[in-house]
Amino acid sequence: MKHAIDFFIQTRQPKSPSDRLVMTILCRNEVDIIEANIRVHASLGVDAFVVMDNGSTDGTRELLQTLSMEFEVHVIDQPSQTYQQAKWMKQLAVYARDKLGARWVVSNDADEFWLPEKADLKSYLKANDSVVTVERSNMLLTEEALSDSYHFSQASHRVLYPVCYDRDVQKQDDQISMLLVPISPKVIINPKGLIKLSGGNHRAKHYGKFLSARKETGIRVYHYPIRSYEQFEANIQQRQQLLKLPNARMGDHYRRWVRLYEEGRLYEEFQRFVATAEQLAALEHYRIAIKDSQAGAIIKRALADHKKD
Repeated sequence: MKHAIDFFIQTRQPKSPSDRLVMTILCRNEVDIIEANIRVHASLGVDAFVVMDNGSTDGTRELLQTLSMEFEVHVIDQPSQTYQQAKWMKQLAVYARDKLGARWVVSNDADEFWLPEKADLKSYLKANDSVVTVERSNMLLTEEALSDSYHFSQASHRVLYPVCYDRDVQKQDDQISMLLVPISPKVIINPKGLIKLSGGNHRAKHYGKFLSARKETGIRVYHYPIRSYEQFEANIQQRQQLLKLPNARMGDHYRRWVRLYEEGRLYEEFQRFVATAEQLAALEHYRIAIKDSQAGAIIKRALADHKKD
């Protein structure tokens, strides 16, 4: 209750340049994207990162250690394979609040980039914010993704208006592309007054929600869930093991992909993610997808600036 009171006291204090924006990330085997994630968000006003590494074996943990010499990155090792996502993400938010003095916390995934329309992320945050909801869009794969030299930043289209298939259809009809279905938004929270985060950071319970919860259209989350077949297969192999745990909670799309993996049909699913030029034109025509190179340009610039240094 103390932190709820602290939140209401804080709402009377004006926004300050010294206010800290902290990003928390729970990751496992994200070596292909974690550096870009941290470099991009550091360039957009994130002051510090708290990253929980859930037993990575692909070099992610070592890369985080290297990045911590350049940025304020706090790494917490969590080798447990119980996958208590909601519990762990709240722990990270509390760490950001108590150890790093965060006024706002972005609970992120390694494959998500929170991009403001202009300036930086803090420009869109207010002194009395409790829960700020931000829309999220899937990035689509084009035929270039079949090349060994493909980098996820080459994705040139995002979903604009998703196809609202029935949930049972999403699980049962193997001919639809799951990248086109609706996905939940994400939230930025003030860790003071926080009660609970949902597992995927789609919602939050907060003592101040009745007072100042809002939507922010000046920020969009660009989501890169599928970046290569190798990354996709490794992810689903891990999900297969997690689904064996009692009371495992996971999105229906992961259950679908595990089923297809066990049937030896996961590569067929990957091919459904890849849109040809003709298919992209049709998706654009019906406003299901839109050409959007903003995220790719920002990612490439952040990585290129590092190489220059």
